[in-house]
Amino acid sequence: MKMHLKKLSEQTIVITGATSGIGLVTAREAARQGARLVLAARNEDALKTLCEELNAYPPASERAIHVVADVGDADQVRRIADAAIARFGGFDTWVNNAGVSIFGRMEDVSMEDQRRLFETNFWGVVHGSMVAVEHLKQRGGSLINLGSEVSDRAVPLQGMYSASKHAVKGFTESLRSELESQRAPVSVTLVKPAAIDTMFVAHAKNYMEVEPQLPPPIYAPESVAEAILHAAQHPMRDVFVGSGAKLVSASSHYTPRLLDRVMARFMVGAQRTDRPSAPGRTDALHDAGVGLHERSGQSGGNARTSLYTRASLHPRLTTVVALGAGAAGLGLASLLRKRRRSLA
Repeated sequence: MKMHLKKLSEQTIVITGATSGIGLVTAREAARQGARLVLAARNEDALKTLCEELNAYPPASERAIHVVADVGDADQVRRIADAAIARFGGFDTWVNNAGVSIFGRMEDVSMEDQRRLFETNFWGVVHGSMVAVEHLKQRGGSLINLGSEVSDRAVPLQGMYSASKHAVKGFTESLRSELESQRAPVSVTLVKPAAIDTMFVAHAKNYMEVEPQLPPPIYAPESVAEAILHAAQHPMRDVFVGSGAKLVSASSHYTPRLLDRVMARFMVGAQRTDRPSAPGRTDALHDAGVGLHERSGQSGGNARTSLYTRASLHPRLTTVVALGAGAAGLGLASLLRKRRRSLA
């Protein structure tokens, strides 16, 4: 069925994991474009500060409210929806963004930590999706789940993170099919970012003797925020953020065994620095991490926007630009040929 999604200035948007990285950048950009926001995270102080910031955006008003919630707890997620309905009469887009990782060999990671990661990354998405769909089926709108390039291809040293993102993909695809069979007015999008310069590494639990890192290329969180907010207004199935994410997915499909060898040979070292793991290192696996930081500024790869993603979000504009460039190229070639003839 044809689906109509509102423009951002007419929407109320729920964002989990809103006080850091992708969630924080998305919240700020949505507020700039006039959206009302319901922000959820475990860090209450960061949530309060963020809401004060966003409510000061012109025209100043209570455009943002917050709910302290652990997405691994279904009852706490229900409170997010209840707050949105009580304050704004409902919501139009729900973004399941909260997530955390663990660096280390699978055999070294405790079962307690593996289960905790799944509570946040997978069950948090399930809890949010079920609450969101219940409301959106009556009102219409968009559900946006944050997957990853590792939704399509697992990587060593982040095995449970990869498994959770595979699970998010399977859950999202099944839910989308069920909603389409019911002709429900809900757009379901899976966003698959490549490595993004956020607090991802700082918030991850580390089992290695050295500090972890993300392998390049590393993209700016604004690229993911752009994809999320585009999907909130335009029905989309999947969005890859960064050409690197699309390449990993395609390689996994067409040359899986070759990619196995590449991962085994290069990906372990690419995620390890030469710095010893910091003593007393904190993380955000079981408790709230440091809030209100968009980026970590990881060295070893320049954060950048993704032309590939922008092209996938705006295919008509990209086609026009490509045709214009092609026509200009043909014109220049013709001019050069004529010039060579006149000089001959």
